[in-house]
Amino acid sequence: MNLTINGQAVQTDTPADMPLLWVLRDQLQLTGTKFGCGVAACGACTVLVDGQAVRSCVTPASLTVGKSIRTIESLGSAAQPHALQLAWVAEQVPQCGYCQSGMLMAAAALLERTPQPSDADIDAAMTNICRCGTYQRVRAAIHRAAGTGQVTTAQAAAPAQEVSA
Repeated sequence: MNLTINGQAVQTDTPADMPLLWVLRDQLQLTGTKFGCGVAACGACTVLVDGQAVRSCVTPASLTVGKSIRTIESLGSAAQPHALQLAWVAEQVPQCGYCQSGMLMAAAALLERTPQPSDADIDAAMTNICRCGTYQRVRAAIHRAAGTGQVTTAQAAAPAQEVSA
């Protein structure tokens, strides 16, 4: 099977019905994509296929032939982090961190199709589950990365400064 992953052509001897998640993790050692539930409910396994957020735990690898697959490894690096990664840190989104790669990929898909998302856009796109409950921080981080000027959780929590006349 010939796949394009993170801009690289990859050939793998994979059964057609093998979920993309296991091709990524077990065959290609791209372990940033996480296994969570195995039934497409939690989103820990989210990757982008032709720019769309896809749950890789239930997506047969054969359905991605001829398409562009992007994993968390393509989002940014320590030397050049993606705007979402910087916003995630600034807004203190990660708690346990397990869902974060899937959350970031879902957010990347959202920003690629809607560069200035509203709260409603974010709520509709971010269907990933975070057991730590950082949804408000996720929303704030997406707004920060988009540069929408929305009030962030850090700003909302900051004490008001006195203004002297």
